[in-house]
Amino acid sequence: MEIDKKHFTGGKTEGGITSSYATEDGVKLKVPYSFMGTIYDDAEFDAAVAAMKQDSLTMGPKTQEFQEKFARIHKVKYAFACSNCTTGMHVATQLFDIKPGDEVIVTPNTFVATSLVILKEGGIPVFADIDPRTFNIDPEDVARKITPKTKAIYVVHYAGLMVDMDPIMELAAKHGLKVLEDCAHAANASYKGRMAGSIGDVGAFSFHSLKNITTCGEGGMITTNNDEYAKGIQNLRCMNNTQPWDQSKNEWKFGDITCKKTSPLEYWMPAHFDVIPWNGHWGSNYRMNEIQAAVGCCQLDKLPMLTARRQQIGHAITAGLQDVTGIETVYEPKDREHVYHLYTICVNEKELGGSRDEFMRVLYEEEGVQSILHYQPTFHFTGLQRMGYDPNQCPNASEFFYKRETNLPMHPRLTEQNVQDMIDGIKNAAAKVRKRHCK
Repeated sequence: MEIDKKHFTGGKTEGGITSSYATEDGVKLKVPYSFMGTIYDDAEFDAAVAAMKQDSLTMGPKTQEFQEKFARIHKVKYAFACSNCTTGMHVATQLFDIKPGDEVIVTPNTFVATSLVILKEGGIPVFADIDPRTFNIDPEDVARKITPKTKAIYVVHYAGLMVDMDPIMELAAKHGLKVLEDCAHAANASYKGRMAGSIGDVGAFSFHSLKNITTCGEGGMITTNNDEYAKGIQNLRCMNNTQPWDQSKNEWKFGDITCKKTSPLEYWMPAHFDVIPWNGHWGSNYRMNEIQAAVGCCQLDKLPMLTARRQQIGHAITAGLQDVTGIETVYEPKDREHVYHLYTICVNEKELGGSRDEFMRVLYEEEGVQSILHYQPTFHFTGLQRMGYDPNQCPNASEFFYKRETNLPMHPRLTEQNVQDMIDGIKNAAAKVRKRHCK
C-alpha cells in the first residue's frame, strides 16, 4: 500500500512525535523515517468494512478471533485485546497490586509509559542499567537494585530482541517478585524457543502504527498463563462489570427495592451486570473495537512474512556495515530471534573521530537518511527530576542515548534501493566526519 505522505505534518499535528517524524525543513530525503511499520492491502480494507457491517462493533466475534490467534502464535493460555500497550501494562500493575511506596525495577531505556503505569498506582520506579550490547535491562544490575520494598520487575524487549529472561525469572522466584514483559517491540520474538509474553507473569503488546503489526494505529494485547490473572484482566479492562449477578438467587434487595425473579427466562433480573472492584482496584474502559480486531487478524496472517522481511533487511544492513570504522551494528545472540522493530546502530566516537550528533547531522542533511533516537532515560524527564531522581544513575543508558545510538528507518516496505542508500549513506557520513577531524 502506498502511504499518503501529504498528510504527514510532523510536530504540527496534535500527536506531534507520536504521529509522525516528518519535517518541513527543506532537506531532500532518500530514506525518510516512516511512521507506518507494517503492510496493509485489500485484506485489511475488506476486513474493516465487513466488521463495520456487524451488529456489534466492540468486543465481538472478531476480537475473540484475534485473541485466540494471538494466543496460539505466542504460545500462551490467554490473550486479551485492549486499547493499547500502556493500558495493558496498567492492568498488569493493578493485577500485581502495586501500592503507594512499592518499588518496581524497570529499565530507563523505554518509552515513558513503562514507568507511568507504576507512577499512576503510587509505585516507585527503580531504574536498573542496561547491557551495552543488547540495550536491554541488565539482570546483574536488577539484582543489585532489589530491596525489601521491591514488588515487581518490568522488562522491555528493546527493538525486538528479548531480554535475557532466565536470570530475571530466577531473581523473581528467589525474592517473590512479579514480572511484566513489555513486549511493545516484540511481536513474534523468541528467547530459547519461548515466545515474548509467555515467560513473565503478564505480557503487554503494542499495535501502534510504528509497530511490526498495527490495528489501525492503536491497540494492544495482554497475555498470561495465570488463570486468576485472566479473570482480573477481563474485569479491569472493562470497568469491573464482566461478572453477572448471582443467578443462584431469585430475589435481590436494594434498600426499599426488592427484585424477584419468577422464571429463568427473565435474563434482565436484577440487571445486566454487576460491578465489583478486583482485589481493591477499579477498572477502566480499555477495550478494543471490532474494526481494529478484524484488521489485527489479517496482520497476524501476515506476521511471518513481515517478520522475515524485517530480519532480511536487518541482516543486510549488518552485513553492509561490517567494515565501517566507528559504526557498531546490531548484536543478535544465537539463543534469541530478533524481530527488528528497530535497527539501532551505535557510534563509537573515539574510533569515528567525531560525535554521534555530528554523524547524525551529516547522515541527515548530506546523505538524506533520517535516523532518530530512542529512548531518553526516563529519569531525565522533568517530572521525575522534580521527584528527586539521581540524573547520574544508569550511566550505560545515558551514554547510549546521548553519545552512542541512532535508529535507522526500519519497516517491511523498504526497497533494496532504500537499504543500499542507508548503507552507502552511513559509510559516506562516517568517512566525512572522520576526514573533517583528520585535518
